[in-house]
Amino acid sequence: MARRKSTAEADSAAPSFEDALAGLESIVEAMEHEQLPLEELVACYEKGSALLDRCESILQSARGRIELITLRNKNELEPASPSNSEDSPEPFPLSGTPDDSDDDDDDIRLF
Repeated sequence: MARRKSTAEADSAAPSFEDALAGLESIVEAMEHEQLPLEELVACYEKGSALLDRCESILQSARGRIELITLRNKNELEPASPSNSEDSPEPFPLSGTPDDSDDDDDDIRLF
């Protein structure tokens, strides 16, 4: 009776992203430029499809890890609540209101 490979054994036997991509590129090159018999073309297509699935799986895993890191960093940088931070400066300095009664001819007003 054949023994099934564990996930760790399967991952170690599976090619890295770079190896899978290089293999995929060589298969595409061979299929485009060589005169291969139909059986060999189908075998190349099948192998290329498996390598493509491997690349997509690795990319999806990397994307998930990056999103997790980004969320974790965002949560570490955000203050607990804006009302708790008395030392934080106001986003814009408030030097007066637009309705100030001292009108100078040099003032520029937008509204």
